[in-house]
Amino acid sequence: MKAATLVAVLLASAVLAVLELLLEPSYIGPVPVPLGALMALVTLPWLVAAAGELSATPLVAGSPLLVWVVVTGVLGFGGPGGDVLLPATWQTLLLIVVGLLAGLLPLRRIVDRGDRERAAARVGEESVRTG
Repeated sequence: MKAATLVAVLLASAVLAVLELLLEPSYIGPVPVPLGALMALVTLPWLVAAAGELSATPLVAGSPLLVWVVVTGVLGFGGPGGDVLLPATWQTLLLIVVGLLAGLLPLRRIVDRGDRERAAARVGEESVRTG
């Protein structure tokens, strides 16, 4: 069950990365609006938190962020057929920075929580042995 949930979270991360790439060069009239960055700001913390509920290990909890980075890098800079979906603009920089921060901040909280739980378990084991 956990594996199926993780696969669904990773698939959602890949699909959302593609959508964010497609929405990033959006304009409202003559004004560029980085919809992809806004979407990453909302979705990546949720995806990392969902994976973190399955396991507090950094690899599992950070896997949605890793998938997002790979999909964004491959499609954004290598693109299908050699096309570049992420031109050298401020919107591209914003997407990358926001995406990384939006994924790394909840990942840090999850890893810290796992460390505290493991430390508490060790203290509990030691008190049982000595008590």
